[in-house]
Order: sequence, then structure tokens, then C-alpha cells
Amino acid sequence: MTAARDAEEQPGPPPLPAKLAAHPSVQAVLARRGSGAGASDRPPAVIDAAWLRELCLAAGADDVAAVSLDHPDLAGEREHALSALPGTRTLIAMAVRMNRDNCRSPARSVANQEFHQTDEQANHTSRSVTQALQDAGYRALNPSVGFPQEMDRFPRERIWVVAHKTVAVAAGLGVMGLHRNVIHPKFGSFVLLVTVLVDAEVSEYGQALDYNPCIDCKLCVAACPVGAIAKDGAFDALACTTHNYREFMSGFTDWAQTVADSEDAADYRSRVSDSESASMWQSLSSPPGYKSGYCLAVCPAGEDILGPYLDDRKTFMDTVLRPLQNKKETLYVLPGSHAQEYAQRRFPHKPVKEVTGGWHPPAKRAASTDRETRTS
Repeated sequence: MTAARDAEEQPGPPPLPAKLAAHPSVQAVLARRGSGAGASDRPPAVIDAAWLRELCLAAGADDVAAVSLDHPDLAGEREHALSALPGTRTLIAMAVRMNRDNCRSPARSVANQEFHQTDEQANHTSRSVTQALQDAGYRALNPSVGFPQEMDRFPRERIWVVAHKTVAVAAGLGVMGLHRNVIHPKFGSFVLLVTVLVDAEVSEYGQALDYNPCIDCKLCVAACPVGAIAKDGAFDALACTTHNYREFMSGFTDWAQTVADSEDAADYRSRVSDSESASMWQSLSSPPGYKSGYCLAVCPAGEDILGPYLDDRKTFMDTVLRPLQNKKETLYVLPGSHAQEYAQRRFPHKPVKEVTGGWHPPAKRAASTDRETRTS
């Protein structure tokens, strides 16, 4: 009697305005609910983990794990996730493999194409998963793997919607390596990560790895041309972004400032080489290119990757590490920085170019005809 009385006392949905109630779409939804077919509009409160895994793998992911938004390691992500998708309960982390020899090529066109092709695949995968969850009755959202991001926030605050690396580590897809890339236990560093947010719990969540796949070889330290990675684990993010992201964000700003600051075409060409102009044009007309990524390229960690390194470390060094170290290429550094000193000392065959990094406008300069002394 009490349960029946409580059910009777529970208020139903408020009555619809007559005009809305008369709309054909509204009548179709109400009729479906009245016939009992509308039950399909309300999905299970908890998503089956096995079904979710099969869904993600079929969509193109190479590995997947879910993690609750309440996970203590995601406290810093909570606000951002709820802002992106109010009601988020779970984050689905997925890894998509890259072809490692492409990533290891000294030809940046080959490596960058691999990065961008895998990026597209990961975005398509996460979109397909999101669509399937939506079709199943859930609210879901897939932030971009990388760019485009929220550039209206740059550089005052973070520009990414979700920190894919943080989510992947919490979900158990890998551990952050010395090079600040997530190392998957099987696929190593050669993965791109993507996350799907969903407003439901999952029946089983991933568990953080109980070991670090990094083998502490320090090859990422040896490969970085601007010394951004230290043996003791320190990381110089500014040195990394100034060089590797030369044609992204602040690097583009720095180049634009150089254009604006040049007196004429001759002045511009005394500051920016033809190859630099062509490279910037290429990044503007197609996905922007990374200047390095060598830390990822030389990493031998991961069960599927480790064999050749274990079999013959000298050959591995000669065929993977040395071509990147020996390549003649321009290194972009901030004036007076540790990166500048390191690059000149460690890689004297690589030209070093001082740039502002685009973080601040260049200092006002006095009028001069001595173009040779000017730097970008």
C-alpha cells in the first residue's frame, strides 16, 4: 500500500503546451512511449565493459580502457570534463598505433604524415564510438586528439579540452615516460591517444599498470636536439615547444612578428631563409609540421618494439638514433637559453637560430642598415 501510494503521489512531467503537444514529432514520441517501445529511449544505467571494448576496437582503436571521472588522479580534469559534457561519469581512453619506421625517418615529411594520418584515424575512431553511444541512448563527446584546440585561450590557460595522457595513464593504457609521452606496455611510444566522455558508468574500469614500461635507456635524452630532456627526469617544456612547435602557435606568432618587423622583402629574406618560408607555407596549407619528435622515434620500449634493441643495441643505435643525431637541420632556441648552449655544444653541425619564441613581442630596435646583425 505504501509503495502504491508513493507512486501515486509522485508528480508526472508537467503538461505540454497545446501547440507543442499537437506537433507530429511530439505525438510520435508520446505514442511510442505509450506503446512501451519508448523503453529503448532509456539505456542501461551502466555500460557493459565487454560491449564497449568491442565497440572501440571495431571502430579502429588498438587498445581501450575506461576510467571513472571520480578517479583521484583525474581531480584536475573534473572541472574541464564537466564543462565539456555536463553529467560526464566516465572517460574512455583509446590508443591508436603508429607505424614506427615512418616516425623514425629523418625525413620530416614522412614522420609528420604518419603523425597526422594516425591523428585523423584516432579522431574518426572516437567520433564513431561517440555516435554509437549516442545511438544507444547515452550522451557522449569526443574532444580532438590534438589540433584544432581552444586557441582563444592561448596562451593564458590550457588549450586542450581533456588531457589525453593523464586519462590514459589513470585508465591503465600506459605510463608517462621520461620523454613525456605515454608508453603503452605492448605498443610502446608509438601510439596516439584519444578520449571519449560519456554520461554513464561502465561495468569494469581499467587498472593503472603496476610497472613502468620505460627501460631507462636514456635514448630520448641522447636524441633531443635542444636538450629538453634531462637524465634525472627534468623537462624543459619551453625548449621543446620553441623548436618542435616552430610552426605552431607561438612559433607562428614569432614568424608573423618577423614579417611585420621587416622593412621590405630584402630585409625579410635576410632574416628568414627560403626553406623556412617554404616550410611555413607548407604548414599553413596542410597540417603543420613538427620539427623533431625524435624522443618518441628512438624509444625502444614496449613488448612489440623491444626485440631489435635487445638483439643488437649497436645496430639499433646506428640505424635509429645516429641518423637523427647526424641530420643537418636548423635548431630554434631562445637567446641565452640552456637549449642554445646545449645545441651548440652537443650538435655543432646543426645550425642554431635565435628566435623570440613568440611568447613576447620582440624588443623595439633602432633603425639600421646592418641587416646581417638582425635576428628573428
